[in-house]
Amino acid sequence: MSRRQNEAGPFARTDASRRSTVIGAAAQAHFDKHQHLALAADQIDLAAANPEVALEQLKSALLQIGRRQILCGTSAAPHLRVIVSRPPHRKSAMKQESAVLYVVPTPLGNLADISPRAAETLCAVRWVAAEDTRHTAPLLKHLGAAGKLIAAHEHNENEAAEKIVALLTKGEAVALVSDAGTPGISDPGARIVAAVRAAGYHIIPLPGPCAAITALSAAGLPDAHFFFYGFLPAKSAQRRAALMSLRDLPAALVFYEAPHRIIATVEDLASALGETRTLVIARELTKLFESIHACPLGEAAAWLQADPHRQKGEFVLIVSGIPTHERGGVAEAKQVLELLLADGLPVKQAVRLAASITDASRNELYRLALAWKEHASS
Repeated sequence: MSRRQNEAGPFARTDASRRSTVIGAAAQAHFDKHQHLALAADQIDLAAANPEVALEQLKSALLQIGRRQILCGTSAAPHLRVIVSRPPHRKSAMKQESAVLYVVPTPLGNLADISPRAAETLCAVRWVAAEDTRHTAPLLKHLGAAGKLIAAHEHNENEAAEKIVALLTKGEAVALVSDAGTPGISDPGARIVAAVRAAGYHIIPLPGPCAAITALSAAGLPDAHFFFYGFLPAKSAQRRAALMSLRDLPAALVFYEAPHRIIATVEDLASALGETRTLVIARELTKLFESIHACPLGEAAAWLQADPHRQKGEFVLIVSGIPTHERGGVAEAKQVLELLLADGLPVKQAVRLAASITDASRNELYRLALAWKEHASS
């Protein structure tokens, strides 16, 4: 067999594929005009979210047709019409329940992280309650969802809950989303869920993205348990007091923090919890400039200050739990100090006595006493 004869088959198939693609493009206008007509047995409808996906499906369909013709000994049907359609809105195939609130997690930053079930839900419901409608609108457009948006943020959550309950009363289904991650986890949503449950309606939570869990999975800390706190108080005195109350927990501590407070918060973490614990700084998770860094608490502030870019973005901070050898002694010293201060002893005298009784660090007890005093006066 000559080289030209050997290459004739593949090139012929390529030409056939091109002709089929042209046919599909030409049929697009016809299909848009007659979308309600039933497809005949010799037609293939390939609805896709974008042309690239449609083309891949087209190639696959043509290949399957060719194989079937070879296996069955049939010749190619000259009247085969392949139609590639792009509907204005994506239609969901899921069985939608009426009068139900769906709690739907959304991606932290990478749109590819949305689950098929979450996408189907957002495309199926007529109403979407969103923390920021301006943020959620592009996501719905990306999915081809046509639901109407309801603002549901921390400043109007009670009013939004009333609107949602009213919609459920009419038999409507509503999806609840936050700007990123899972609603109700350091985001609005808890009061809405409580109101819907109190009204007697069904709530269906969907699993999905959560910044805290994502960061924990890459933290590599040995703690068997974790305590999720969320955002610490904005004022330093209240923040330190909150941290002192968490100091003795035998679990990793998980916090969220904003970029403009990251340095101050890390410094307070070191002051309240001690400089030797491990801190994991997870920044911009799932996004282009994602970074995860682990270091002793005492070195964290300097590491952040060494590069201004390290202070940008959204943060998850994870601190290792109190070491086993410190648990009993610190708890005892804290209790003794608290009793001495309650009896009216001056801070220095109470710290000195507590340290001598329990063998705890005087500096640690002094920081603890100051944090209590500042919290009491604020």
